[in-house]
Amino acid sequence: MADKKNRKSFLEKFKHKYRLSIYRDETYEEVLNLRLSKLNVFALVGGITILFLAIVISIIAYTPVREFIPGYPDENTIVNIQKNKILLDSLEIEMNKRDKYFENIRRILSGEDPENYDNYADTNVKPVNIEFSKSSDDSILRQMIAQEEQFNISHATSKRKSSSISTTHFFSPIKGLVTNTFNTTSNHYGIDVVAEPNAVVKATLDGTVIMSSWTLETGWVIQVQHDNNLLSVYKHNAELLKRQGDFVKAGDPIAIIGNSGELTTGPHLHFELWHNMTPINPLDYIVF
Repeated sequence: MADKKNRKSFLEKFKHKYRLSIYRDETYEEVLNLRLSKLNVFALVGGITILFLAIVISIIAYTPVREFIPGYPDENTIVNIQKNKILLDSLEIEMNKRDKYFENIRRILSGEDPENYDNYADTNVKPVNIEFSKSSDDSILRQMIAQEEQFNISHATSKRKSSSISTTHFFSPIKGLVTNTFNTTSNHYGIDVVAEPNAVVKATLDGTVIMSSWTLETGWVIQVQHDNNLLSVYKHNAELLKRQGDFVKAGDPIAIIGNSGELTTGPHLHFELWHNMTPINPLDYIVF
């Protein structure tokens, strides 16, 4: 009971009213008279403190005053940080593209199909596996066609043609001056051709574009897969006119000559020709 009374008396002290009177010294006239309790004083001081902190935080957060705080970056520093963040993101994207480009080159040299990174499978569509059973009539028909093809002169001629490219007519991708020739010892698997500014780069044969993208070292690159296991590569372009998957004919415009990429010393076209996953000298087959 004594503890309860002590607690009650302690709370009652905060509620006790006190009078604050202010008098004029000359006339003793009462100027101000306030009736306050300890609880009122604590509430008033707490409210003023919270209001003061809110004003200070708002000034620091929404005005340039925060730049005077030691260690806080100014506007130029913040802008540079944001620019560097964007550049780092772009560099990461370009490095991923470069890795994908080299992966496609490895696939092509290994005889595998290049991967199209622009197309993604729809995960909402479930694949349906349909199995077809071969009939006896189908097997007989296949044997008959195979026997007929053995004595087909045009078929035999086309097979001989596919094994060699000596009779293939190549379209010159660009007319200009050859400044750097084919040299496998220095890992230069193509030739460099200098032409007029904004000259149009053309496809050397009919084929399908298997790559049309940007790489850090060779800039805008386009690759075309042709028949007879031929592959043509066009590097350092200023602009690409065809996209991956497009079919082009010999002489069709596919790019604009440029100076893109790190491994370049001026506007030119780096042209490579590959046959059976082996680089060959374009000057042995094409007149530039």
